[in-house]
Amino acid sequence: MSATAIVRADESASVVRRVLTSSIGLKIIMAVTGVVLSGFVLLHMIGNLIAFTGAEAMDAYAAALRKVPAALWGIRIVLLASVILHIWAYIKLTFTSLGARSKNYQKVAHQESTLASRTMRWTGPLLAVFIVYHILHMTTGTVHPQFEEGKVYANLLSGLQVTWVLWFYLVAMGALAVHLHHGIWSLFQSIGISQPRYASFGRRLATAFTIVVAGGFVLIPLAILMGLLK
Repeated sequence: MSATAIVRADESASVVRRVLTSSIGLKIIMAVTGVVLSGFVLLHMIGNLIAFTGAEAMDAYAAALRKVPAALWGIRIVLLASVILHIWAYIKLTFTSLGARSKNYQKVAHQESTLASRTMRWTGPLLAVFIVYHILHMTTGTVHPQFEEGKVYANLLSGLQVTWVLWFYLVAMGALAVHLHHGIWSLFQSIGISQPRYASFGRRLATAFTIVVAGGFVLIPLAILMGLLK
């Protein structure tokens, strides 16, 4: 390897280190992974709504997704990497913020950013637990006693007909709504676009996206609860 190549490699490694250790770099990582994960939940929600067209359509949709295993696993790997990086960046930023405080404050000021941060600390872990459970429940069938391979519609109904599972799902969707709303609005701050507290484009986008995604997700358990899906 030539000296020039070695210098360029060192410079590239230095840039990567700065991105992975600086607050700006960590916020960019959170923003990018947040966009990836937000796009996934939107598509996943749209796919779930196919349940309203019946068992045949729902099962056919799921079967079509499995026809290209390489693409399916590629998406799963990207999503897993995004989740890991998202959590890691958040933890690093949290410890950096705590380390920057020279002493504890005598008075706690409950400003919007502080409240949002405290909320994210609860909704994030709750969503992480839900994601693991949801995969074991609806994807692998490990914790689904009536799971049938390939019977997605039947698995969905029988799984959410268990009362505590249905309510856990609804609570998780509430956490998702809070997490999405603050996360999308924070994205504009992370990329340097100043946003006023109210009546901003970032707020409107966050609100609309949250209503569409979280609202779409809760339609199915509510429909099952009311006996509209059988």
